[in-house]
Amino acid sequence: MSVQPFYDQLLKSKAQAAQEVKDEDKLYRYKGVLYPRVPCPEENLKALESVEAREDDILLVAYPKCGFNWMVGVLRKIRAIETRSEPESRMTPSPRLLGTHLHPDNIPASFYTKKTKMLVIFRNPKDTLVSFYHFSNNSLVLQSGLSWDTFFSQFLMGDVPWGSYFDHALAWEKRIDDASVMIVTYEELKQDLSEGVRQISSFLGFSLTDAQIQKISEDSTFKAMKESSAHSHGTLGSIFFRKGEVGDWRNHFTAEQSQEMDRAFSKQLAGTRLGARLHYQQHCQ
Repeated sequence: MSVQPFYDQLLKSKAQAAQEVKDEDKLYRYKGVLYPRVPCPEENLKALESVEAREDDILLVAYPKCGFNWMVGVLRKIRAIETRSEPESRMTPSPRLLGTHLHPDNIPASFYTKKTKMLVIFRNPKDTLVSFYHFSNNSLVLQSGLSWDTFFSQFLMGDVPWGSYFDHALAWEKRIDDASVMIVTYEELKQDLSEGVRQISSFLGFSLTDAQIQKISEDSTFKAMKESSAHSHGTLGSIFFRKGEVGDWRNHFTAEQSQEMDRAFSKQLAGTRLGARLHYQQHCQ
């Protein structure tokens, strides 16, 4: 059974709920971090604390606008081949595919005790900021109408939904050696998606043929995902999949803003292994 009617109805209900909330009331703080009231009400965040993971769950984790929806598509294709199930199935047999933008310290404890496999995707902070800015201004559930300069300042302060990019990165740096955690970067996947699919499949314990890996990669390029987004994400497809480029930050940052982000990155992530994986000098200078 296709999930599309269900998904479209869910999106419509969320959009309608968001329209009934004043722009200044769309965000609220929970344990010091900003969250969108729709679709992340406080009662849902509290309920998450008691969620029980399964050992064979697959948890996708990403700071907002680091490639989350792109990787959802990739993982659904991998899982569909391995389990011989349809990607559009509404059922949730094991292994379940779950996803979150939560800070790693706020992920339910059972996912760590059960050693659930976690795929974590990061993107260079300059392109992340640009994508987040456009998404925020086009999303019904987030505050819109913010100027570029205002959003830039809020991002650097960590005063944006789901918290600070750098806090997320530093927290995952501490877990980089965890055997149940695999960190990939947006830039690596853009450079060689087939190799990324191969490594992710191996990490998850799936055995795919070269032909299957090639097929998944061809169907999962950003261009292909954007073209199919009307089916996979309904009316929000064009919002979730905008450009998907590496280096689009150069069309937005002033020289002063670029230097300010450079200083923030140097202070927070220089010398870390995750920082090195991002190849910041190559992509951001």
